[in-house]
Amino acid sequence: MITNLTEFTVPEKILLAADQLEKQGQSPFSAEALIVASWQQFPKTFGLKGYADSYPDSNKVLSSIMGVKGLARRGWLIKMGAKMYALTREGRSIVRRVLQQDDEPSPGGGTIRLSREHEKFLLGLFETSAVQKFEENRKAELTFADACKFWNISENMKGDQLDSKLTQFEQTLTELDRTLAGGDAEVAGGRVMSAGDLRVLTNIHGYMEDRFGRHLNLLRSRAGRR
Repeated sequence: MITNLTEFTVPEKILLAADQLEKQGQSPFSAEALIVASWQQFPKTFGLKGYADSYPDSNKVLSSIMGVKGLARRGWLIKMGAKMYALTREGRSIVRRVLQQDDEPSPGGGTIRLSREHEKFLLGLFETSAVQKFEENRKAELTFADACKFWNISENMKGDQLDSKLTQFEQTLTELDRTLAGGDAEVAGGRVMSAGDLRVLTNIHGYMEDRFGRHLNLLRSRAGRR
């Protein structure tokens, strides 16, 4: 049980609520879900004036998410869609730092080891322009070239090659999902990768499949022509 609630800042409290939502399997989560979760966890901070125990004050949470100094602009939350968000690596590192202030040991104790292939896969993805644009709240600037680098495909691939690559990509995400369910993994440079980081990558993958579905289908149809 976290005991030093009064020591947390308002942004830290919102990040803790976001972390709780993700642990419950909500990723991405809606702004409304984050408002309720923040209020349920910290009613004195996020309750409506005069009715703190009964109703949340949505403006208190929304004003901390949006704007030039908001959590999304700081790179602690990624906007995944209309009023949909997910925690970033930096946001999770802040959550870990905050929770270390508590004496309760973290579940699972230590970190797990990834295979060299899985570690290379993860590190490579987080270096791509697609992930960087998401984390910098610039997903409107995403291009199909960014998506190709993310998936490690080219626009000259034939249909069967393209589908094989994407299937392999998704299988690797699934393998990593099972692995990271057992705990966080420390990779090169001392960076820690968590199940939440993998959910962000999976969400980015799904977003780009939807956004660039026409491009992918065009490659498949071209491949069938002689």
